[in-house]
Amino acid sequence: MAYASQVINHSRKLKNVPNLLRHENAIWVRWISHDAHPSAGRREDIKKVYRQGYEPAERERISEFLTCTIVSSGSSKNNLSRMTMKFRNPMAGSLFNRELSCSQLHLRRGFASDSGLPPHQEIGMPSLSPTMTEGNIAKWLKKEGDKITPGEVLCEVETDKATVEMECMEEGYLAKIIKGDGSKEIKVGEIIAITVEEEEDIAKFKDYSPSPSDAGASAQKKPEAPTPPKQEAVEKPASSPEPTASKSSSPPSADRIFASPLARKLAEDHNVPLSSIKGTGPEGRIVKADIEDYLASRGKEVSAPVHKSKDTVPAALDYVDIPHSQIRKITASRLLFSKQTIPHYYLTVDTCVDKLMNLRSQLNSLQEASGGKRISVNDLVIKAAALALKKVPQCNSSWTDDYIRQYNNVNINVAVQTDNGLYVPVIRDADKKGLSKISEDVKLLAQKAKENSLKPDDYEGGTFTVSNLGGPFGIKQFCAIINPPQAGILAVGSAEKRVVPGSGAEQFKFTSFMSVTLSCDHRVIDGAIGAEWLKAFKGYIENPETMLL
Repeated sequence: MAYASQVINHSRKLKNVPNLLRHENAIWVRWISHDAHPSAGRREDIKKVYRQGYEPAERERISEFLTCTIVSSGSSKNNLSRMTMKFRNPMAGSLFNRELSCSQLHLRRGFASDSGLPPHQEIGMPSLSPTMTEGNIAKWLKKEGDKITPGEVLCEVETDKATVEMECMEEGYLAKIIKGDGSKEIKVGEIIAITVEEEEDIAKFKDYSPSPSDAGASAQKKPEAPTPPKQEAVEKPASSPEPTASKSSSPPSADRIFASPLARKLAEDHNVPLSSIKGTGPEGRIVKADIEDYLASRGKEVSAPVHKSKDTVPAALDYVDIPHSQIRKITASRLLFSKQTIPHYYLTVDTCVDKLMNLRSQLNSLQEASGGKRISVNDLVIKAAALALKKVPQCNSSWTDDYIRQYNNVNINVAVQTDNGLYVPVIRDADKKGLSKISEDVKLLAQKAKENSLKPDDYEGGTFTVSNLGGPFGIKQFCAIINPPQAGILAVGSAEKRVVPGSGAEQFKFTSFMSVTLSCDHRVIDGAIGAEWLKAFKGYIENPETMLL
């Protein structure tokens, strides 16, 4: 009986263990996340956890039988990618595991406060790409009051590159949407929604609004600058006007009238004879004020000079202000950074594409017969660029302050123009793929770019870029801006027929040439290296059979 009574007693004391685990889990999240509270706040959290009705002796037994291990992957607290908390119970011999995936989402656990708010979770704007600093809410797929489960899509977030779905990480209810559909320029980490665990807690967040300083101690207010002490007004004795030397106000010569250029111009415009005005300036010189006084005495307004032909007021410009999209802003920022920090230089070469066109025709005949997609000149250019990068790997590199990073993978970004802006999806391992596979990937990614549905994996990780304005737009030649952190970009122009000497005397023939320009980062690619890469590229274009070997 004594043993049974002891077991029953122990089970009663463990009724609050799940609550304790949940609250300790939240506290560890708050400690490790970049929104962590200061040490004073942490002590308060500990007090909240242990304010569950345990006596000191019971707390001691609970702490003895609970151990908490934290496994985190990531280089810093701010870049926490995944955190797993495990609570072990050696007495029962079972393992309680609870995982919290922080994966780029900004989650903060709120506790019941003096305002009567129940436990809740604040969801912040996630960082969905390496360059993202703010985002827009395209639309919410869940409404306030809806039940949510892990893996369900909460909303669509418009990032600096594409529109990405944001998934729910924990089970609960969507209590409050802070940033509604169409909300723009939301900083990463800024609260966009509130979730709760219990359905009856939803109504308590109807009028909820986040406080300005959410995590940690409230921001210290800057001390106001002390107001300067008022200076006592000291009455100065009125000084008597200094006696002015009586000087003759008349001009020294009766034949010449002295006046400032501005006074002469004003008098001429209003047909005022200078001889009728007495000057008050130095040495009796007539100044502008004298002319104005004269005109005022005659009852005339000092107005703009009357021209023979009246100036016509130009009509106001008719214009429309188009708001910046996220992709437009990030493109502008990155290209400005590129031109300001990367020392560009440009190399141009003309390549004969007659053999390339013939090979393309043969391959397209085979593709049509097998039901495959047609191969474009741009697909052949991408393949040739990838093989040239493999042959001259110095161009497949990027600059850092400490070293030059040379990539073993050849990932080619392809510039795609859409109504929303310029996208650069990536063809991974282009040197290892066949022309048919490259053609399929380019068409698929271009379609996703036009639909604004690219995922981060679709455009991140490129090592070189190809931009083609020749085929679609007929541009003969242009110089492209390097896409950082890459060290090179190839600008492809259109193919045009030219007359060239034939094999015999006085013989001529028509040949198609395509101009390409390589933009290089001189910190990474020296001029001779860039020329060597263009030579390799030209070899593949003019002898396209070698690309198939």
